[in-house]
Amino acid sequence: MAQKAAKQQAARNAATLKRMHIASLVAHLAFLFLRLTLRRASTTWTSYTVYVLMSIPALSIEFWFQSIGTPTYDSNGELKRAGEDLEAKGLTEFLVDVFWWTNGVIIGAGLFGDRMWWFLIVAPIYGIYLAVSTFMGLRQGLAGMAGQGADDTVSTSNRQKKLEKRSGPKMQYR
Repeated sequence: MAQKAAKQQAARNAATLKRMHIASLVAHLAFLFLRLTLRRASTTWTSYTVYVLMSIPALSIEFWFQSIGTPTYDSNGELKRAGEDLEAKGLTEFLVDVFWWTNGVIIGAGLFGDRMWWFLIVAPIYGIYLAVSTFMGLRQGLAGMAGQGADDTVSTSNRQKKLEKRSGPKMQYR
């Protein structure tokens, strides 16, 4: 009972890795099958070279997740390490999105041809957008923190303005 969370994470990681391996296998087999049957006339060695090059991101993400997310067990079957959380937010979530997007583009390239590879440019553009929006948010936050203590002009409230108006002209002393 002490390692319930670790066991649950190990089970989730194993299920996620299995899903990723099956999806990758299906995507690559679908590409090869569709290229060898439906689009045989338009297939060249360049098409296969582009396929190999464009598959590198998904395959490297898959193998990296395999290395960090696989649970390890000791000799008597006890859970030693659950592995990193593959459902974590941030970079892991972005890499999972890149994996699924790349596999979708691989299947699309098998169905519709080599022009589908241009859709892979969406992932880096989205990453740049996220980085810029995060940077701009941080910059505005830091600028707001710096300006808090430096403001010398104190605005008066409406109540204070009304009180000053009622009291009439005031004499200023030097």
